[in-house]
Amino acid sequence: MSKELDLDELEAELSDFAASDKKASRTPREERIIAGFEDIQRFVEQHGRAPRNSDYNDIFERLYAVRLDRLLVQEECRELLMPLDHQGLLSVAEVREPADISLMTDDELLAELAVDDCSDIQSLRYVRSNAEKREAEEIANRERCDDFERFQPLFEQVQRELQSGVRVSRTFIRDASIEEGQFFILGGQTAYVAEVGDSIRAPNGESDARLRVIYSNGTESNLLRRSLQRALYKDDAGRRVTDADSGPLFAEYLEPEDIESGTIYVLRSHSKHPFVSKHRELIHKIGVTGGKVESRIAGAEKDATYLLAEVEVVATYKLHNINRVRLENLFHRLFGSVQIDLAIPDRFGNQVKPKEWFLVPLHVIDEAVEGIRNGSITQKAYNPETARLDVIK
Repeated sequence: MSKELDLDELEAELSDFAASDKKASRTPREERIIAGFEDIQRFVEQHGRAPRNSDYNDIFERLYAVRLDRLLVQEECRELLMPLDHQGLLSVAEVREPADISLMTDDELLAELAVDDCSDIQSLRYVRSNAEKREAEEIANRERCDDFERFQPLFEQVQRELQSGVRVSRTFIRDASIEEGQFFILGGQTAYVAEVGDSIRAPNGESDARLRVIYSNGTESNLLRRSLQRALYKDDAGRRVTDADSGPLFAEYLEPEDIESGTIYVLRSHSKHPFVSKHRELIHKIGVTGGKVESRIAGAEKDATYLLAEVEVVATYKLHNINRVRLENLFHRLFGSVQIDLAIPDRFGNQVKPKEWFLVPLHVIDEAVEGIRNGSITQKAYNPETARLDVIK
C-alpha cells in the first residue's frame, strides 16, 4: 500500500520549480533617461565635477548641464535614478526650476529634448555653442588693413628668417600664451599680433583681452585672445612662429624651456692629399648632429666622407630650438660657392666627392653662427674674394 502524500508537502516540493517573479521591465523612456544620466556620470568621472552650462564650455558639457537640471525638477526621474546616483548628483538641498523655454538658446532647447529623445548625444557634433559661433565669426570677419605698409616689411623678414632657420614654426598647443609682437600661422596666412588691449574678465572668470591681428594678405581683425587661441589649436596647420631672439640660439647652458636639438661641429682634416695639405688651415667641414660629435667622427680614417683621414674638432656650438636639417642647408647655401670639388678614391677604388667641406676661414664660420643667432645672417652673403660676410645691398 502506497504512502499517502500530504498535499502541503507536495506544494512545498513543487514550489522549488515555480517560475520566479520577474521585475517589471523598464519602458523605453526610462531606458533613455537612465542612458542620459549615465552620460552625465561619465563626464563627472572624467572631469571630477558636475557639468556647467557656460558659453565658454563645449556643446556636450552644456547639454549635460541642462539635462541634469531637467532631471532634478522631475520627481519621477529622481526616483528612477536615485538608486544609480553614486556620485550624489541628485542629492541637492534645493531643486532649481528650469529656465523659461522662450529664453533658452537652440543649444539648451536641444538639451531639454535630449532627455526624452532616443538620439545619441554624441551624434550632435555639428552643433556649435554660442561661444564657438562668435569665435568663428571673429576669425572670418576681417577687414582691409589701411596701414599695411607698416607691417609688410615685418612679414617679409619673418619669411626670410623661416627659410634660413633663424625662426621655426611649432605646433600650437591648447591655451598657449599669445603676446604682442608674436607671429602665428592660421588658415595658411601669417598672423601678427600688433596690439593687445587691456585685460578683461571672461564670463567663466578667466582673463582675456582684445587683440589687433594683422594678416599677411593685407587684412586685419579685432578679436579676443582666447578666440585666437582656440582657432590656432583647432587648425591642424596652426603654428606658432618662434622669436628670432627668444633666448640664446647656441648657449653653453640650457634654459628650462630650451630643447637641445644637437650640435654644430667644425672639423679640420689631417689628410695628406696635396690640395688639403696646402690649404689645411682654410678647409673645414661644417656639419650638424643630434648625437655626440665623438661618435659621429669615430672611424673617420675609413670613411670617404671625412677624406679617409683622421679629423680634428676645431669648434662646436650647442644647438637649441631650431631645425637641424634646415640649419645645415643654410650653411651649404651660404658657403656653396667655396665648397671644395675634390674626388678621392675610397678603399674599393671608387671615386668619391665628399660634401660639407668648404674653403672658408674659421673666424668667418664663427661670424656666421653669430649672424644666425641674432638674425642678421639673412642680410649677408659670403664673398670668396675678400673672405668676408658682406651685407646684401
